[in-house]
Amino acid sequence: MDTELIKQLLEAGAHFGHNRSRCNPKMKRFVFGERSKIYIIDLEKTVEFMTKAREFLKEVASRGEKILFVGTKKQAQDIIVNVARNSGMFFVKERWLGGTLTNFKTIRNSIKRLKDIETMQEDGTFEAIKKKERAILVKEMNKLRKNLQGIVDMKKMPGAVFVVDAKKEEIAVKEAHKLGIPIVAIVDTNADPDLIDYPIPANDDAMRSIKLIIDFLSESITDGKKQFDQTEIDRKAQEAEEEAEEVKELSEKSEKLVEGLKVDTKKEKDEKRIKPARKKDINSTQKFRKAR
Repeated sequence: MDTELIKQLLEAGAHFGHNRSRCNPKMKRFVFGERSKIYIIDLEKTVEFMTKAREFLKEVASRGEKILFVGTKKQAQDIIVNVARNSGMFFVKERWLGGTLTNFKTIRNSIKRLKDIETMQEDGTFEAIKKKERAILVKEMNKLRKNLQGIVDMKKMPGAVFVVDAKKEEIAVKEAHKLGIPIVAIVDTNADPDLIDYPIPANDDAMRSIKLIIDFLSESITDGKKQFDQTEIDRKAQEAEEEAEEVKELSEKSEKLVEGLKVDTKKEKDEKRIKPARKKDINSTQKFRKAR
């Protein structure tokens, strides 16, 4: 067991759960004990599940799939935005729009609308319309940006969803679970861990706790992404090599074909040289016969 990591979690307050009256009975397997009616989370289990989640997220990133980070509480917003942008992943930080995953087609239409308004702003269309209409469009654009900024480039379902506070992001968890998208989540003592594929039992209210866990996981995501990028480089190099080999083979076939054509042309020329001589011989023979 990583005692240094346990010490860091302890210092970050990751072991503090909720009041006993707010505890979800399903979380008791992650509880170490109780102090002043506050449940204390077993940090050994926290480290165990953090390690499992790290390995899983690295595997997802190494396949070239994207991870969607969800954290709409104030303590988590800046943290998830930074890690998502640094690793090239997606995020939702303001509000989870119902149907973000289960009704993705509608979300894509909203993203298209956002891009259309942004294009109007850039190409000078805004200058040609009335001030009131422009103000309405700007208001709509800002609202769309606020809610969709982290998923504008998300064209398909993510390979995994990472959630800070499974209780608060209950709708996001249910949508991902319904679609069979694996979920990694920080689960406090008031949440239901049964819907989470990789639950991480820990305090999801303390900023230091959230940051420590996400930083621990983000390293593996970065490593997985690098592994995928290297695999892509190797694959493209292999394809280029195979293409060069095919070009070489075609070149050799072309050379053989040209050589064959040269031989045929030579034969044809030789035949043309021989044919007139034969005609002359035949004519001479005929004249000799007539003379006789």
